Amino acid sequence: MDINGYLSRVVFVVVSLLPWSLQAEPLKVVATTGLVGDLVTHIGQDRVEVTALMGTGVDPHLYKATHGDLRRLQQADVIFYNGLHLEGKMQDILEKLARKKPVFAVTSQFPKDAILHFGQATDPHVWFDVRLWQRAGEFVLKTLVELDPRNAVHYQQNAKDYLQQLADLNIWVAEQIQTIPSQQRVLITAHDAFGYFGRAYGMEVRGLQGISTASEFGLHDIKRLKDLIVERHIKAVFVESSVPKKFLQSLVAGVNEAGGHLVIGGELYSDALGLPGTPQATYIGMMQHNVTTIVEALK
Repeated sequence: MDINGYLSRVVFVVVSLLPWSLQAEPLKVVATTGLVGDLVTHIGQDRVEVTALMGTGVDPHLYKATHGDLRRLQQADVIFYNGLHLEGKMQDILEKLARKKPVFAVTSQFPKDAILHFGQATDPHVWFDVRLWQRAGEFVLKTLVELDPRNAVHYQQNAKDYLQQLADLNIWVAEQIQTIPSQQRVLITAHDAFGYFGRAYGMEVRGLQGISTASEFGLHDIKRLKDLIVERHIKAVFVESSVPKKFLQSLVAGVNEAGGHLVIGGELYSDALGLPGTPQATYIGMMQHNVTTIVEALK
C-alpha cells in the first residue's frame, strides 16, 4: 500500500471512531411510534435521520418488532420511545438494547403526579395533553444536545420555535373545547386513550376498553355506556384510526334500536398519526383534526 493509501485508511479509521458531535453525518435515530418520530424530527431537523417503526393505523399496544425493525434498532445511533408501557411487547428488546447504546423514553423524566393510572395500569397516552408533550420535547432537546453538543445551538433554536407552536396549540385546544356546552363535553371512544386530554381540557372521557387495546370488555361495559349516552343525551361517539370500528358501531346500533339517536361523530387519531402527506401526519395536524372533529360533532 502506498503512503496516500495508508493515510486514507488511517483517516477513515479515525473518523469512524469519532463521537457523533465531530461527524458530519446526521444522527441515525429510530423512534418506535410516528408521534415520537415527529417530535424528534422537529427538534433535530437536518441533523437527524429519523425512522419510525410504527406507521399509520398501527396499534403500539399490540405491535411486535419484525426482523427489519431489529436490524434498524441495532444500526441506530440513538433510540427514542414513548415509555409508560405503550410499547408493551417491545419493552424487553428496548431494555436489552439500552445496555449497548443510547435508548431513551421521552416520558422518563415526567413528574410522578403528572402520570395517570387506570386501575393498576399506567396510562401512556401523554401526548393528548399538549403541555406534557412539550415536556417530552424538552427531554428530546436535552438528549440531542448531550449526544451532539457541536449542533447544540441548532437544536435549541429548532426546539424554541417548535415548543412555541405547541404552546399556541395548547391555547387553541382549550378555547375550542370550551365552545362545547358543558353537558355535552363527554368523549366516548373505543379505548381509554384520551384521559390526559380530558384532564387537561375539561372533558369527561369514557372508553369501551381500558387504556390498552389488549383489554377485554363485556356486555356490562356496553350497557354502562348505553345508559350514560341515554341519560346525558350524548349525540356522538368516535371511532379511532388504529382500533377496529365494529365495537363502537355495535354500540351505536344498540342505542338507536332502543329509541335513542346516536351517530359516529368521526374518526380520531389515538395511537398513531395519519397518512404521510396529509395534515394528520404531524402531531399538530393530528391534534387539530381531533379537536375539530370532536367540537363539530358535540356542539
